[in-house]
Amino acid sequence: MGRPGMGDGRLPAVFPDWSPYSDLESAARAYLRDPDLALEALAEVLPAGRAALADSAGVAGGVLSFTLERFVNETNGVWQEVAVCDGSRLVLWHGEDVTAEDSPGGAMTSSLRVVPLSNVAEVGSRRRIQRGPDGAAVVDAIDVYVLLQSLDDGPARTDEPGAPPVRQDVLRFVKTIEDGGAGQIARLAEFARTVCALIGRPL
Repeated sequence: MGRPGMGDGRLPAVFPDWSPYSDLESAARAYLRDPDLALEALAEVLPAGRAALADSAGVAGGVLSFTLERFVNETNGVWQEVAVCDGSRLVLWHGEDVTAEDSPGGAMTSSLRVVPLSNVAEVGSRRRIQRGPDGAAVVDAIDVYVLLQSLDDGPARTDEPGAPPVRQDVLRFVKTIEDGGAGQIARLAEFARTVCALIGRPL
């Protein structure tokens, strides 16, 4: 799952802010265009099902932390993502509008991926700091990566000259002041800290 990074020049779309909501269901309904699709897919693999989605304490079904993303892509379609850490896994839902000539009403994909935390090799974050008029440092963007031990799904390297190298799979999450605001930057940082605290521990 991928998305544009910092400094890519994409103009952000303005969507409601999900960061004030501590439970996943409320955040998804405030922010996603298709919350029911996302919540139904996630409930299928979370231990407590739908009860986990409305639990803000993370005790019902292990939803310890989450982050959401939504933007308009280059074909004017909506791209949506939910990433959940449930204590032992990363559960990711991804929805994206696709061009379909045989679907005049529009079409989209709905994808679910479950990654055990034992497959996480490394977590890192890069923060962009701005100095305000008073000299105070303010984080105005954060770029988080989760490097996996598995390989990406691109073409495998061959002995042919110019063949693409084999690379580890990586998940990336980005929030900026312009695209998400300070609240979502803080929530993404919290998500990264949660994953960092769990990797390397016996699960």
